[in-house]
Amino acid sequence: METKLELISKAKKGDINAFQTLIHFEKEKLYKMAYVYMRNEDDALEVFQETIYKAFESLSKLKNDEYFSTWMTRILINSAIDLLRKKKRVVPINQAVLENTSDTSFFKSDEQIDLLKAMEEIEEKYKTVLLLRFYQDYTVKQIAAMLKCPEGTVKTNIRRGLDKLKEKMKGVYSDDRKNSIV
Repeated sequence: METKLELISKAKKGDINAFQTLIHFEKEKLYKMAYVYMRNEDDALEVFQETIYKAFESLSKLKNDEYFSTWMTRILINSAIDLLRKKKRVVPINQAVLENTSDTSFFKSDEQIDLLKAMEEIEEKYKTVLLLRFYQDYTVKQIAAMLKCPEGTVKTNIRRGLDKLKEKMKGVYSDDRKNSIV
């Protein structure tokens, strides 16, 4: 089995099979991230496909092969934000949409659904860092590099984002201390 770096090198040289293998490793993570941004399967798939297309077209521009996954995630975030701006709409999340998704294992409980609803209501800069940190398990340093901003800014946005989520979730549960999200 070839290593990821070998696959990236081959893909950069035009090997479509190597690129497809790389996408196979990234697809679940990318789709989940797209779904959290877009809130419906069709738009998430559109963002996912746009991400794959943009990545394929600009793969030769990837400077550091070790950051392929981070680079793909950044393309996805930009594609999602672009589509949301293009549609100029707020995407409401509702129980029926969540129940009809094909990947119900992603939403395991009512608490996660409530958290996703609260995430929908916070500013984009907070949502982005929280998704990257807690859904994708990127480090603060990786997020800072991906977003091209100082680590201190990332830490501040994570803290403020968590504070805003806490505030939004405060009235959802009767005992806030028992069901704290943080």
